[in-house]
Amino acid sequence: MSDLEAFQEQIGYRFREVERLQEAMTHRSAGARHNERLEFLGDSVLNFVIAHEVFHRRLRDSEGTLSRLRANLVNRSSLAAIAREIDLGSHLRLGGGELKSGGHRRDSILADAMEAVFGAVYLDSDFDTAAQVITGLYRPRLESLPEEVVLKDPKTRLQEALQSTRRPLPGYQVLDVRGRAHHQKFRVECRLRDSDQATVGEAGSRRQAEQRAAQAMLLEIEAERPGDADG
Repeated sequence: MSDLEAFQEQIGYRFREVERLQEAMTHRSAGARHNERLEFLGDSVLNFVIAHEVFHRRLRDSEGTLSRLRANLVNRSSLAAIAREIDLGSHLRLGGGELKSGGHRRDSILADAMEAVFGAVYLDSDFDTAAQVITGLYRPRLESLPEEVVLKDPKTRLQEALQSTRRPLPGYQVLDVRGRAHHQKFRVECRLRDSDQATVGEAGSRRQAEQRAAQAMLLEIEAERPGDADG
C-alpha cells in the first residue's frame, strides 16, 4: 500500500482509524474486505451534500434543473476527475488482472473509490466533517455551476431543436465496435430522417458515441440557421 499521508493532506482530513481509508482504497479484485459497502454509504452522503449545496446556491432553479445539476456533479466522470486531481489512483489496491489492464486509471474504479472515501470519512468522523471534505473537493465546481442549457445532453438538445421546427427525430446506428471488452471503441452514426445529413461520433461506450454524434449534428444544424453568421 502506498503511503496515505499525502492523500489525507489532499482531502483535508486525517483519519483516526486509517484502516477505514485502506478499505476505501481496496477494489474487490484485491481481497474479501473491499470498498463496495463504503461506496454505497458514500454515494448517499455525497448526493445529500451536493443536493444541499445546489439548493442553496441556485435559489430560482426548478426541481428539474436542480436534479440535473446534482447529477452532473456526482456522475462517474466528475468523481473520476476529482479522484485524478488528488492522485487517488496511485493509492488503489487492485488485483493482478485489474493492475495489468490499467484499473487505477479507469473512470468506474476511480469514481467508486472516491465515493468509498467519502463513506469512510463519514464513518470515521460525522456527517458535518464528511460534508466539509466533499464541499472542499467540489469547491471549484460548485462556484462555477453551469447554466441550464449546458446541463442538457446533446441528444436531448438535438431532439428539442428538431421538435421546435417540427422535424422528425434522428436515428442512431452503431457502425463499428473495435477493441477488447474493457477497451472497446464504438463508432455511431446520427442520421436525420428528413434529409441525407449524417454525423459520426466515437467513444468508449455506445451512449457516449451517440452523444458525440448528436453534438456534431447540433453544430451542423446551428450553422445552417439563417442569420447565425451575422449574430
